[in-house]
Amino acid sequence: MPRPAVSPAGCPRSLSVRRCPAWLLALGLAACALPLGPRPAEACTRVLYTAPDGTVITGRSMDWAEDMRSNLWAFPRGIERNGAGGASTPRWRSRYGSVVVSGYDVGSAEGMNEKGLVANLLYLAESDYGKPDGKPVLSISLWAQYALDQFATVAEAVAVLRREPFRVVAPLLPNGKRAQLHLSLSDATGDSAIFEYIGGRLVVHHGRQYTVMTNSPSFDQQLALNSYWQTVGGNSFLPGTIRAADRFVRASFLLASLPRQADPAVITAVPERSFALQSLAGVLGVVRAVSVPLGISTPGVPNVASTLWRVASDQKRRVLYFDSVTAPSVFWVSLDQINLSAGAPVRRLPVAGGRIYGGETAARFEPTPAFAFLPATGLPKGAAVRSRP
Repeated sequence: MPRPAVSPAGCPRSLSVRRCPAWLLALGLAACALPLGPRPAEACTRVLYTAPDGTVITGRSMDWAEDMRSNLWAFPRGIERNGAGGASTPRWRSRYGSVVVSGYDVGSAEGMNEKGLVANLLYLAESDYGKPDGKPVLSISLWAQYALDQFATVAEAVAVLRREPFRVVAPLLPNGKRAQLHLSLSDATGDSAIFEYIGGRLVVHHGRQYTVMTNSPSFDQQLALNSYWQTVGGNSFLPGTIRAADRFVRASFLLASLPRQADPAVITAVPERSFALQSLAGVLGVVRAVSVPLGISTPGVPNVASTLWRVASDQKRRVLYFDSVTAPSVFWVSLDQINLSAGAPVRRLPVAGGRIYGGETAARFEPTPAFAFLPATGLPKGAAVRSRP
């Protein structure tokens, strides 16, 4: 049966406006992603892949309007930390070692700990962290790191963070832009949780079904929009812009389409005929498919900026793969090949400045004093942050 003709507004011409609520809902939710005024431009996409053999891979893109001078850092367990939020800030000792990707070398934007817990920070224009109201203050630069330091599973993290033992405070970033972020966690079992501050309240979405996250609108609206597009079917039509809501829909469709077992059509081309590497290639393919080409950005429009780098973390095997857009190869680091025991030195793999690596890089991490996390008060006026050479 032929599909009905579609009007420029998106509704079939045979339907009146009042009889087309699903189409209007989709258009309205997509419009929610449009800016109301100038905001910083950051856009990212996160996907969570699971397979029956226990393979779990979380992939993400980092889209940002300028070079973030990111580096990779290995933090051993046993580090004494504080939340960089003043006298009453939380203090803790890291229970687990982790490998993270920094932003401006003032915070952890992405990482995996030795138990396979992965944390990702993504931009969310609607973020409103409210006032501390007497609670201890944690700088947003440590939000992801706190989770990596303290928790082995998503369930553990949700149980603690739901109680709001601290209030997140988001200072200005080194480039002077606001740090409006939400946090996703996934673990080696495939469990997932999304943490957002909306209207000053913490909202938690916890469940294995939450496999995709982008940016605006808030996560509940992203889910509603994706539900509509599932009724259309991705084989027929998918939204194609680089806006966050459209990337959410495309990533959801592509992720669901990946095979969950060895594909006889391609497995012979995969090193060692490894299903884990086939899965990794699939996840990186999804993330690349929703990436924004280098050089594209829209001034004044949030959630639209060039992809700078991509990460895929194999949580079953504890291997973090790094894919720099400006470098010609993918490299990786096996957490089992780095000394993350208490008392071991902090180590850094320099990436900023166009460094090129290939293959396993665990042995190339260099002992380096840890960077200082951005305090909740922000940098002193006129201060500049530069990555170490």
